[in-house]
Amino acid sequence: IRWYFYTNSAPWLPNRFHEDAVLEGQRKFMGTLWNTYAFYTLYAEIDQFNPLDYSLEYDKLSVMDKWLLSKLNTAVKSFDEQLGNYRIPEAAKVLAEFVDDMSNWYVRRCRERYWVKDMPQDKINAYMTLYTALVTISEVAAPMVPFLTESIYQNLVRNIDKDAPISIHLCDFPEVQEEFIDAELEANMDEVLKCVVFGRAARNTSNIKNRQPIANMFIKSERVLPEFFVDIIREELNIKNVEWKDDVSEFSTYIFKPQLRTVGPKYGKFLGGIKQYLAEVDGNAAMKTLKSEGALKFEVNGEEIVLAEEDLLIDVAKSDDYVTEGDNNVTVVLDTRLTPELIEEGYVREIISKIQSMRKEADFDVTDRIRVYIADNDKIKGIMAANADTIKTAVLCDEIIEDSVQGFAKDWNINGEDVRMGVERL
Repeated sequence: IRWYFYTNSAPWLPNRFHEDAVLEGQRKFMGTLWNTYAFYTLYAEIDQFNPLDYSLEYDKLSVMDKWLLSKLNTAVKSFDEQLGNYRIPEAAKVLAEFVDDMSNWYVRRCRERYWVKDMPQDKINAYMTLYTALVTISEVAAPMVPFLTESIYQNLVRNIDKDAPISIHLCDFPEVQEEFIDAELEANMDEVLKCVVFGRAARNTSNIKNRQPIANMFIKSERVLPEFFVDIIREELNIKNVEWKDDVSEFSTYIFKPQLRTVGPKYGKFLGGIKQYLAEVDGNAAMKTLKSEGALKFEVNGEEIVLAEEDLLIDVAKSDDYVTEGDNNVTVVLDTRLTPELIEEGYVREIISKIQSMRKEADFDVTDRIRVYIADNDKIKGIMAANADTIKTAVLCDEIIEDSVQGFAKDWNINGEDVRMGVERL
């Protein structure tokens, strides 16, 4: 409830209580922070990792680590400024956005680093970066969520360092480490996130699953990203090729309609002519004019009409072969044409996913070698036979047996194909 009132509105404004909003805030911020903390403690316990035995060596960190530390220190700085100016909802928003980035981007992108054997430097870096972020953001958030952050602090800090303050509420507010703040890095990653969000939206629009590889994606943006960030986009969206373009008009056009709320009072009696003009105008040419001159100018019955961007409802026209998503700064175009090779690769990814799910349900150890059985679908059998080496490597399989099913068995529907599969530990 405390968090709800911090985030809902300024304390001096009237506020209606909504139980659903309380639960939503608990899930999105407090639940996410706790789950990230639980992720760290799970693997730190498995590896018997003690952060006091290591130090955070910035020069050895990966780009993802440096990005998280930059976001962390930017968040600490922004929170302090917002709270110092009594902007409480804005301060709470800083915390919520950082925790979301830490969990749903950093941890998700880096989780495989915690799974490798032994303790290589990259794994140490991942542990130390996440530990630093968790402890620091808990210290920052302590005034707002005192009990949750106290619990995290006691386990992460006091449990291993008895000389630390006995409570998080006796700790100093974290100092901003300006040397860790990299505005260019943050801007590049923000651009990646935008492209990924729009790319996922385009996949959803075209009803193409993320496991189905796509040949090409085109991006129009003022910021052209270095190759490292382009690779992230490729991996996140399962795209073979990502290309920047100055103009994506060849893939789509724009549809303009009048914004009645603003156009009506100014040009009410010309509304019919305005609608007709906008329906017939070249969408791409009109968009270029709007961006370069700030308005569309034309005549209706001898009257000059001037429509700014706020006077227009602008949609992107759909194409059978391309799907476009974006905003005023970034436009993403997805090539939805699928070759037989891409479709087959999509099947292979789905098959691997189903076998991995069966391994988990059968309670196999991650290192167990298995035998895979496949029956009742000639198409799936053919795809598995043609891609046997890829599938075997991915699921630790020594043998694929057709037309009989033993071990842990399950019926699946893979891209519309019904099939029965089984897995057996060797």
